[in-house]
Amino acid sequence: MAYEYLESLNPEQTEAVVHSGSPLLILAGAGSGKTRVITTKIAYLIQHENIQPWQILAVTFTKKAANEMRERAVKLEPLAADSMIKTFHSFGAWFLRRYAEEAGLDPNFTVYDDDDSATLMQKAVPSITKKQANAIVHRISLCKDYCLSPDDDLSDFDKDGDLQEYYSAYEKRLKMSGNADFGDLIMKCVQVLETHPEIRSQMQHRFRVIMVDEYQDSNVAQFRLLQALSGVEENSGTYVCVVGDDDQSIYKFRGAEVQNILNFANHFPGTTLIRLERNYRSMGKILAAADAVVSNNSDRLGKTLIAERGEGSEPVLIFMENQDNEAQFCSSLIMNAVKTGAKYSDFAVLYRTNAQSFSFENEFLHRHIPYTVVGSLKFYEREEIKDVLAYLSMIANPKDEIAFSRVVNKPVRGIGEKSREKIINLAHETAGALIEDLNLISASQNCAENLPKKAKDGIKDFCALINDLKAMLLENSKQAEESDDENGEVIAERLSLFVEKLIEDSALDEYHRSQDEVDGTTRVQNMNEIVNSAMDYPCTMQGLLDFLDSIELDRSLAEDTEEGVDSVTLITLHNTKGLEFNRVIITGLENGIFPREDKIGEELEEERRLFYVGITRAKNELYITSCKSRKLYGHFETMMPSRFLMEAGNVFKVLGKVPLVYSRNVGNSGNSENYDSLEDEELGPKAELLKKWCKGTRLYHDDYGYGQIVYSSAENGEVVITVQFETGEKKKFMPEYQGRKLDIIRD
Repeated sequence: MAYEYLESLNPEQTEAVVHSGSPLLILAGAGSGKTRVITTKIAYLIQHENIQPWQILAVTFTKKAANEMRERAVKLEPLAADSMIKTFHSFGAWFLRRYAEEAGLDPNFTVYDDDDSATLMQKAVPSITKKQANAIVHRISLCKDYCLSPDDDLSDFDKDGDLQEYYSAYEKRLKMSGNADFGDLIMKCVQVLETHPEIRSQMQHRFRVIMVDEYQDSNVAQFRLLQALSGVEENSGTYVCVVGDDDQSIYKFRGAEVQNILNFANHFPGTTLIRLERNYRSMGKILAAADAVVSNNSDRLGKTLIAERGEGSEPVLIFMENQDNEAQFCSSLIMNAVKTGAKYSDFAVLYRTNAQSFSFENEFLHRHIPYTVVGSLKFYEREEIKDVLAYLSMIANPKDEIAFSRVVNKPVRGIGEKSREKIINLAHETAGALIEDLNLISASQNCAENLPKKAKDGIKDFCALINDLKAMLLENSKQAEESDDENGEVIAERLSLFVEKLIEDSALDEYHRSQDEVDGTTRVQNMNEIVNSAMDYPCTMQGLLDFLDSIELDRSLAEDTEEGVDSVTLITLHNTKGLEFNRVIITGLENGIFPREDKIGEELEEERRLFYVGITRAKNELYITSCKSRKLYGHFETMMPSRFLMEAGNVFKVLGKVPLVYSRNVGNSGNSENYDSLEDEELGPKAELLKKWCKGTRLYHDDYGYGQIVYSSAENGEVVITVQFETGEKKKFMPEYQGRKLDIIRD
């Protein structure tokens, strides 16, 4: 049988698709066509290796990526529609609904987001503030990424020595709710698989092929999940294939562990490594800059991208006076390009932190340049959307005290905080040790007579609303079960009508419409979008659970950009992963900004990978900016060019007044224009002193201890440094005269 789709692949891609037997690591460089390889391999496995579609599990990290993978695989082989292609967390939800009892969950559990978890943390420990709760929940989430329970050694995440106590209290309250948080969707799967050999065996027989996309972004819990599912230790014969790029591992702060991909061959004996190095996105000189940057990392498997589109023009490095000039340069570059036929959407302005967007937004507003800021408030984080979801969660699971607290008095029903706490406490007292007996609606009804009249009436109305809506769902569910159609499609009514009824009957529409009139917002329209998104689900309890799963698992990934609008993209470097633009401007290449001044060792290597990711977003043109001074903390500070620029060497066309430190480290290779480097004579004998006591240098002082130079300049002919000590103190010194008390620490 001929496989025409193989003809469009290059030799390395073909090798990866037809490989079988041993574990496979596909090291896929940026723009190398990895999605094509994954989807083609799924089709090939079904057609050539006689793998049944339902025996294939393919997991990735975003709903968008999973949908794209599924669509492209089905185009090549329609039977691939029966393969399980999901995000890691949606797979976790599927697994836990199957084995809810073993996982200690209510079968109708809902998933708490970060805000819900922080609220639960406050209820578990009422003495802490919301800010403290957010910080604690973040640490708990990281613990779960590493599969650590409250009884494990938490010292790596426990600076204050109180995490174990908080984590235990949180877990106890979470268990009583019967729900799960985001971290549980992976960790509880691992716990079930590792403690129930019979379930582990079932999964290993169910999935004969496991494929993981973006493997460099996986955390320890996800690695252990892959190990358990694949049965590598039992030699189950499950075929494992992971695809990733160690040079694009940039999510350590989310728990991603680059060592997973670096050590894959050690954990999966007999691994075959195939490198995809042909790049179909960027021009050759852009790729040369990317390679010059990332090759300075020591912790990498190593590869060199090969441009398939030709060499193109050199990336441009522009040195400027300050961030105002930086913003002006960007706007002029964009406007001049648009005048010659380019589109605004050809451009993306990248920066290390969200705070850097202000100067660009201000400049673009004045120059009437349309722009979109990626990363602002996401759709599912908006108040009115969370209100609707909380009502739906209460209908699905009457144990959900987070949802209960959010909506029992919204709109206002006269039910104050004390009344809410009284109901919740009664529910817990009534349930005792029996989690399945916890029911906040029953507790509300039992407690109503002991509340003030206004609260009593409000509670009765709220309970009647929830009970009536739940009865409607249960009746539809019953009809679906009695029908011949196992999917219950005889139920003509869709879940969208149910959600619309909920919004109307709860008076959320009236409540938020009044807010719209006051604030000029579009909250009612946003709720209508929730109604629209429920159209694909049947009006049954299972339909509601499936709908909540799809919302809760992916709401943090919702995009804010409006489709089809021609505008410049303003975006952080982290948010650019997976995107590409014709022309990219990477801004703020100064030590302390990019890389951040607190980054050393592995964290510095991740910062370097982040720069690599930014560079490889550019298809045709790349511009990089670095400022001599920048307004920080209310005053201008002199900045040093990013160490990454020096490490890259002569790969840039240099414009502007070149700082002395850059010209000395890189030199004038003849590819710069308007070269106006700072001569030593301008500072005379102070030049060497300023170079020695430069920003970022670590010191030890006899009286103040360890510190780091955060500001260095020549003021009135004298070199003055500002040192930030570990004690929190900041002190100024003149090293020419006070240097004997300051010892430079050499790494």
